[in-house]
Amino acid sequence: MTAPHRPRNPRGEGGRLREQILAAASELLDAGGGERAVTLRAVARRIGIAPPSIYAHFPDQPAILLAVARCGFADLAARLRSTAAAVEEPRQRLHAVCRTYLEYARHHPQRYRVMFGDLWTTQGTEAMRVLTDSLTACVASGHAIGKDPATDTIVLWLGLHGLAHQRIVAGSYAWPTDITQRLTVPLAHLVEI
Repeated sequence: MTAPHRPRNPRGEGGRLREQILAAASELLDAGGGERAVTLRAVARRIGIAPPSIYAHFPDQPAILLAVARCGFADLAARLRSTAAAVEEPRQRLHAVCRTYLEYARHHPQRYRVMFGDLWTTQGTEAMRVLTDSLTACVASGHAIGKDPATDTIVLWLGLHGLAHQRIVAGSYAWPTDITQRLTVPLAHLVEI
């Protein structure tokens, strides 16, 4: 079955096709197909173009996946910032940011896997900054006893990432409902005040 013919973008709107390619690749990942489902042919079919039309925007499948990962990191960071801005109390803010992080991974497991392939060191800094800022606010308010929020954030992220990964690969496991709090409290050195 072929996709319906897609009309050409008006002159000067070629960027729309790039966005459609990225949206189609993200949808293919989110549908559970993993990286192998994101072929040039599958992406083209999904948006109703000929596969060679993709080459004006991306040289190959890895370039598409890299762009999807970048978009994913931008989306994750925006969600974390939005969550952090919505919660005033530092301890509750940190818990909310951690829950948002885990929810993103749960709702986009294949995209999350692509994001955390070989791309974390160059692409995930904004998301890490939101976690660091949230933990730093906990230390400043006396809700955490850590002395090095930047290092403690790395430890916290490792815990969150490990849980996110395990939820992806062991989805049917009966995780405790308060698992985020159980993970966050000791790793962030949170205390009651």
